[in-house]
Amino acid sequence: MEYKKQNDPSLLQESGEGISKASLDLLYHISREFAAALDLRKVLERVLLLSTQTVGAVTGSIIVIDDSGKPVESAIVTGDQVYQQTTARLRVTLERGLAGWVLRNRQAVLITDTSQDERWLARRYEPDSEATPRSVVSAPLLVRDRLVGVITLSHQEAGFFTQDHLALVQAIADQAGISVLNARLYAESQRQARVMSALAESAAAITASLNLEEVLLRILEQTSSALQVPAVSLALIDPQGEHLVFKAATGWTREETAPQRIKLGQGIAGWTAKEGRGIVVSDVRKETRYDAEVETRTGIQARSLACAPIRSRGQVIGVLEALHLEAGGFDPDALFVLTGIGSLAGTAIRHAQLFEQLQAAHQRYRELFEDSIDFILVTDWAGQILQANRQAVLTIRDGIELLLNRNISDVHEPDEERLGPGFERLREGNTLSYESILHTSSGKEIPVQVYARQVNIDGTLQIQWILRDISERKNLDSLREDLLSMIYHDLRSPLANVVSSLDTATHLISDEMDPQLGYLLEIAIRSTNRIERLTSSLLDLQQLEAGQPLIKPQPLAVSSLVSEAVDMMRPILETKEQDITVAVPTGLPQAMGDAEMIQRVLVNLLENASKYLPVKGKITVGAAQAGQFLQLWVEDNGPGIPDHEKERIFEKYARLDPTGSSKGSGIGLTYCRMVVDGHGGQIWVEPGQDTGARFIFSLPVVSDPTDEES
Repeated sequence: MEYKKQNDPSLLQESGEGISKASLDLLYHISREFAAALDLRKVLERVLLLSTQTVGAVTGSIIVIDDSGKPVESAIVTGDQVYQQTTARLRVTLERGLAGWVLRNRQAVLITDTSQDERWLARRYEPDSEATPRSVVSAPLLVRDRLVGVITLSHQEAGFFTQDHLALVQAIADQAGISVLNARLYAESQRQARVMSALAESAAAITASLNLEEVLLRILEQTSSALQVPAVSLALIDPQGEHLVFKAATGWTREETAPQRIKLGQGIAGWTAKEGRGIVVSDVRKETRYDAEVETRTGIQARSLACAPIRSRGQVIGVLEALHLEAGGFDPDALFVLTGIGSLAGTAIRHAQLFEQLQAAHQRYRELFEDSIDFILVTDWAGQILQANRQAVLTIRDGIELLLNRNISDVHEPDEERLGPGFERLREGNTLSYESILHTSSGKEIPVQVYARQVNIDGTLQIQWILRDISERKNLDSLREDLLSMIYHDLRSPLANVVSSLDTATHLISDEMDPQLGYLLEIAIRSTNRIERLTSSLLDLQQLEAGQPLIKPQPLAVSSLVSEAVDMMRPILETKEQDITVAVPTGLPQAMGDAEMIQRVLVNLLENASKYLPVKGKITVGAAQAGQFLQLWVEDNGPGIPDHEKERIFEKYARLDPTGSSKGSGIGLTYCRMVVDGHGGQIWVEPGQDTGARFIFSLPVVSDPTDEES
């Protein structure tokens, strides 16, 4: 509907009844016009055009505010001309002009002569207009006490508007308020829908890949598309937390020769990363935090800038920076959108990084798996082979397809005693080891040391079998056994003759023996006794390993055994100026054991302590009752034994020699363990009271509690 322009104020100077009827008719038609549109821009234009035509105004403006009082949209009309993008021009009137006064006081106002009213700011809506508004009427747009905006109409003639005009403008404002509010809310909902849609599209695009390089590129594309900006960059905080390193950029005109980096806190991007807050800078020339290095880095002369943190698990890991070529180029939702994309980016980047790490870990595992010199098999809990490395396939010679159809028991005999039924002991998380024989398709048998453990592969618990070829070790052990057996059997008879001859010579010349000769004979006898103990230990060790019962238990006086062992060692200890202390209390019950074997155990432990003890070191030999066992120990103040070696030192041929200076066969402690085990006791090593090591072994006490040492 078109309305004839009302330029004559007399049209409103009729009778009260006429005015009321005309006004009601006018408001009815205006309300119909307002209700016909939801587009905020169109609503504002209709409100202004109808209002100026109705009251005969020359110019008019309307400002829409949000619930916080900030202007969100506006329009200016001069005659039939409607002007766009006017919010910035009208902002000052909200701060210091008539429109601001009307909003603050929620009161309509009539100014008959603007030159006489300080609330009016002299402004020209049109730069080429010679007319200055003299008569002005302004009214707030209210909806149930909710401020929606303000409408202001003006005329170049002073006194043009009357109280009737003011009443009519207020009535129009009341009618327009509802339409403006509905249009504003609709515009906000549409804008939020667009924002949510943009974020949803960004989420779908950004998270569609796990390739880090592709993820970064998609983040830039989505940011550029959502904000309609020519240049976007992404920077991540370095591991030291001191710099931002730019990882990806789009729209930069400067060619990158090396990764660009800035200090945390430097410029807008550095400030955002440090403070963890986003920012939109409408005009970079008015922002003190703006760093001109941006132009050097990007090759772009930006006028406005937006920056938001990239977060992962609540931590800032980088920033997104968007550049615009125009001042005020970002709309009100820009920061919200950029912050949302930053949150999505943080999650996507973190997932991509984790995926890359996982891929790298898988690659390292595959390389270790395939390149291992050991035979590696992976099975399920039924023993079905699921994977086999290259070495296993080449050795077993079945081909990978045939091998994967076999069971682990076809390849070697699992030790059920160690592993338990159904390999249940592996479920405890321990690595179990035992010796077995690997059977190849060609019929060859390879001795192996098997290491079995539970592993988690892609979320499924499986069993990893590492079979290490110990053929060389077995051959070496066999050679050692043959050598030791040969030494024992070949030395036994001549050694007995030497011992007998030395004993006879000592008795024959004892009365007139030269002291020097006596000393030499003593050394010879001591050395032959040591050789005799060693050969006897070798024989006992062989027979104990074969399962032959050698132990002849009988009640033993521990104090006597300790004294004899110390006397046998004393010459050696005196040579190295080592001090020995005996700490065996009286009244101990007798132990049950083979006297000769237990004495050799004590001598071996004393020799072992003396060997690794420096000159003038100290040794203590002690005993104490512990329930139904007697515990004997040999303690020294030497260098001690590392924790990871405390089990290995009792293995056959194992030797602990950090300096490489000591010599030995590596069977002394093995002999001790097997003898003590054969007696039903235990042997172990602990740290000494101050330094060094304490070797402890236990023996059962005699069954008759009345048998005590005197």
